[in-house]
Amino acid sequence: MNRSVIRAANRPCTLVVCRGCCCGNPRRHRGFDHAGQLDVLRAGALASGGRFTVRTTDCLGPCDQANVIVVQPSTAGRRAGARAVWIGFAVDDDSTEELLRWAADGGPGIAEPPAGLKPHIIRPPRESRTRARR
Repeated sequence: MNRSVIRAANRPCTLVVCRGCCCGNPRRHRGFDHAGQLDVLRAGALASGGRFTVRTTDCLGPCDQANVIVVQPSTAGRRAGARAVWIGFAVDDDSTEELLRWAADGGPGIAEPPAGLKPHIIRPPRESRTRARR
């Protein structure tokens, strides 16, 4: 079996951090360290020993709910029936720490989201829901 197939079969939970037009914009949420949040998430992924990864992307869509982070399930989470979970308003240290804990615990399909993160769960934009059904 080739290496890329093996890696895909064991893909960890991934935090996809929006850094488009509104998310990560210091004028949008004054006083919140957006770059620091990304540094903390990346350091957590590194410290996790590969239990989860972090990547950034351009605008995910729901700008009125910035900062948006999508928690993609691992391969095992997808096998358990999980789909990506969209988190909005992630602009405090508590939500950042809870995202780290959830991802390290396995993320969607493996571990329940921490109670403090549940109010941050948002509906994905319509075009994202349409793509997921294809």
